[in-house]
Amino acid sequence: MMWREENNQLVRTFEFNNFIEAFGFMTQVALVAEKMDHHPNWSNVYNKVEIRLCTHDAGDIITEKDRKLAEAIDKIA
Repeated sequence: MMWREENNQLVRTFEFNNFIEAFGFMTQVALVAEKMDHHPNWSNVYNKVEIRLCTHDAGDIITEKDRKLAEAIDKIA
């Protein structure tokens, strides 16, 4: 599954073999997001991580910041 646009957000769900893999992925994403100073809205239930990206200071719309973070996340996954 690729990123989709939904309610002015880029949305994607990632599925892993177990919770440890999902949490490890989230840790890697957190490090990249912090470096980019652009943080995702996300949730985790066992082996699934849903990420929603939008730029809050631009009025909660999708911007180039979101597209760059999505691209970086894809490289991790």
